[in-house]
Amino acid sequence: MSLKDWVKAKVSEFDAAARPWAERSRWHGYAYEFLLFGLKQAWACLFGGAMLALLIATRFFWPEDAPFARYDFLVVAAVAIQGLLLATKLERWDEAVVILVFHVVGTAMEVFKTAQGSWIYPEESLLRIGGVPLFSGFMYACIGSYMARIIRLFEIRFERYPPLWGPWLLAVLAYVNFFTHHYLPDIRWGLFALSVVLFGRTWFQFTPDKAMRRMPMLLGALLVAFFIWIAENVGTFTSTWIYPDQRDGWRLVPLAKLGSWYLLMMLSFVLVTLVHRPERAEAPASSPGARQPQLGFPPARE
Repeated sequence: MSLKDWVKAKVSEFDAAARPWAERSRWHGYAYEFLLFGLKQAWACLFGGAMLALLIATRFFWPEDAPFARYDFLVVAAVAIQGLLLATKLERWDEAVVILVFHVVGTAMEVFKTAQGSWIYPEESLLRIGGVPLFSGFMYACIGSYMARIIRLFEIRFERYPPLWGPWLLAVLAYVNFFTHHYLPDIRWGLFALSVVLFGRTWFQFTPDKAMRRMPMLLGALLVAFFIWIAENVGTFTSTWIYPDQRDGWRLVPLAKLGSWYLLMMLSFVLVTLVHRPERAEAPASSPGARQPQLGFPPARE
């Protein structure tokens, strides 16, 4: 039995055992739905969670006399994790290609930003480009992996999604601004406004369990950006990379960085739409004609 089939079998066993309890009352149902929501989120974060665990473990347990650098080990480990996800079919090859693109896009930005002194990687390594160890691109790839998996796991559909050229325009301008704001006026506030114009009326439908739920697109984007900010604080706490104001000791990354992560998350989402074209909802989730899924975590196609 493959790992994928084993996971599906265990999930079915868990659901069969827990479903009678969940159906005893409305509040039991809500609690079970919330649990499934958390489990699906954790499953979608498989790549990112593994990388954060490695950052923490190598920071506190990496031997000083190791024959190779901590950063180089992280590169090898990240490649191994990605390979395992593909080998077990927990991630699809077309998704991996898009994640690779995001890896390259992120690495290019890292090379530029470190050259500008925006942040540094304080440890030595062999596998690097300029001041950037190659594992850093995988941290961006984690975001792309999460976006691709979350769309599948929650069977996400969109209400009033804007014309496809709009999000692409936002993504391209946001990426260009990451570079040009060092020399030209910073247009991020205009980009925030553009995102509101594009997605202000957009809602997405998602399926934690049996009932379809919905959320404003912009709220979902902000929540994802917030959790990326938390992950970034893990990265700086472990001294994997540090900002200029952290040279004399660790401190929280300013909340103002949420704006950057919000725009980067939009870029990641748009890249993922290359393989997961946004599907329009057939009907609002609250209407009688809304599609009602038959099974909870995880969907059969996962």
